[in-house]
Amino acid sequence: MADRLPTGVDVLDRRFDGGIPKGSVVQFAADAASQSELLLYELTAARGTLYLTTLRSETAVADAFAATRTRVGNPTVREIDGDAPLDAANRLVGTLPEGANLVIDVLDPLERMDRGRYRRFLNELQTTMVNTGSVAFLHCMKGGNEPENRSMTEHVADVVWDLRTTVRGTDVVNHLAVPKFRGGRALDETVKLKLEESVTIDTSRDIA
Repeated sequence: MADRLPTGVDVLDRRFDGGIPKGSVVQFAADAASQSELLLYELTAARGTLYLTTLRSETAVADAFAATRTRVGNPTVREIDGDAPLDAANRLVGTLPEGANLVIDVLDPLERMDRGRYRRFLNELQTTMVNTGSVAFLHCMKGGNEPENRSMTEHVADVVWDLRTTVRGTDVVNHLAVPKFRGGRALDETVKLKLEESVTIDTSRDIA
């Protein structure tokens, strides 16, 4: 569809009627011990990507891209650190060209900032996505000590991806739920994924 940007991950684009609507903010929640970064890496193959890292260094992320065997693009990687991470993120987001991807990996440190300032950051982020016809992917860690502003992220997000990773015996099982999709169709069932060298559909049957 003309008003959508393909994610570049074929198994997801088929489910999302061609991709994510331009101008969207996608919240991608996953367990810290999952292979969720693999999906983020594949997103960069679809178009120019600004990849903002808050916990790992630029060098660590660049090394991870170089080492992965999946299909990736040539993202611009920038590290957000210091005493004013929201200001640094705003400055970098302001450089986003039209029709691009923005990835923030992970969002948690920004979600721990002052509530009013974080709300302004989200509003400015949404405006930038709409004005540039881009898509933002906000990678959030689940479990344990979730930031108190997480619910605000979930409310503002146009699309929510919830990756659920479980270990069953010797198998690691990943299910992607999409309970929220403004401008599109939320999925009424999860997508079972294999996160190995690339992102593929897992066709094995679940056995309770």
